[in-house]
Amino acid sequence: MHIDMSYGSGGKQTTSLINEVFVKHFSNPVLQKMEDSAVLTVKERIAFTTDSFVVTPMFFKGGDIGKVAVCGTVNDLLMMGANPKYLTAGFIIEEGADLNELERIAASMAAAAKEAGVEIVAGDTKVIEGKGGIYINTAGIGEIVREGISISACREGDVLLLSGNLGEHHSAIMSHRMEIENDIKSDCAPLKEIVGNLIAAGIDLHCMRDVTRGGLATVLNEVSASSSCKVEIEEKALPISAQVRGFCEILGLDPLYMANEGKLIAVVAEQDAQRALQIMKESRYGENASVIGSIQAGSKVVMTTSFGGSRVIDVLYGEGLPRIC
Repeated sequence: MHIDMSYGSGGKQTTSLINEVFVKHFSNPVLQKMEDSAVLTVKERIAFTTDSFVVTPMFFKGGDIGKVAVCGTVNDLLMMGANPKYLTAGFIIEEGADLNELERIAASMAAAAKEAGVEIVAGDTKVIEGKGGIYINTAGIGEIVREGISISACREGDVLLLSGNLGEHHSAIMSHRMEIENDIKSDCAPLKEIVGNLIAAGIDLHCMRDVTRGGLATVLNEVSASSSCKVEIEEKALPISAQVRGFCEILGLDPLYMANEGKLIAVVAEQDAQRALQIMKESRYGENASVIGSIQAGSKVVMTTSFGGSRVIDVLYGEGLPRIC
């Protein structure tokens, strides 16, 4: 069964779509009231974010557009030291979209939201002319549980950690588009356990960022610019799986500029670095965590290569891979 323009009319088909797909999977006391706005209880300072998702293909090894939408929004809140609480989900659906695929996406979002401990409390649906695409806009609210975490808060002597292997989401999407057979799966995941464990342990966290579009290189340049510091990393310390490394070598790709959907960097005080690393490794999705560098006086991002040389790492130039999230 496919969606036609009548599903966006606001009439019987719209009500049916909302009840039989979205309410079915996202059901919670706030959403079930079906008000024009969700009325929420938030006791602390909040973090608030919004994002849109247009990934192609919609389904890929390790995830789908719905899982990416939830994880991407939740992770943005976590990076500010917030405990994610509530999400909204707006769907723009092109005429001809498969109703079964839409329900798969909704079910995937519900599962990711459950894992992340958030509720989807409001939403919207629009149906437009097109060729069967589905796009999602989200907003998220989280309660701040650790103050002072900021991209501008890095200090000389801080240690830089990466929570796991680079390039898996980018490689999974590109493999699907190019019809390359391999076992690479997207790393799409909510990072709540890693962040929660670091905060609960009292780690002196100065900065966290999820490593998404533009890759690690772009994120580290943002850190350098905002904190007016030099970021030094070691190529040998970068965690990259053998499959992704081989994929990159064949296609001439650089893992530093490849997108991820389940990795973060954490900048911590030097005395807490090894404890933070151990906490990451013992947390879900952090088993391949590594100390990859440090914060120093100066500017730019510089990498010591495997051959002992020095390479300045700039931001991504141009389009690495369109419609990846």
